[in-house]
Amino acid sequence: MYCILVYDIGEKRVGKMLKLCRRYLNWIQNSVFEGEITALKLKELKHEAKQIMDVGTDSLIIFTSRHEKWLDKQIVGKERSSLDNFL
Repeated sequence: MYCILVYDIGEKRVGKMLKLCRRYLNWIQNSVFEGEITALKLKELKHEAKQIMDVGTDSLIIFTSRHEKWLDKQIVGKERSSLDNFL
C-alpha cells in the first residue's frame, strides 16, 4: 500500500520520530513522509511511534491508498526532498 504520514510531535521527541519514520518511509518535507509500505510494516511503525509519542499532546496522521497511482501529487515551489535515487 502507499502511505503518506504526517506528525506533530513535541520538540524533545522530534529527533526520535524522524529517525523512526525514515526507517520505513521516504522523507518529503518537515514532518512529512511517503512511500510504499506493507500492512505489517505500517503496524510496526505505529506501535513504535506510540512508544515515542505523548498521546495526550502529540499526533500522527496516516493516509493510505492501494497504490501511488491513485494519488495526484502537485508540488508548488521547491521540492524539499526528491525521491530519485542515483546509484
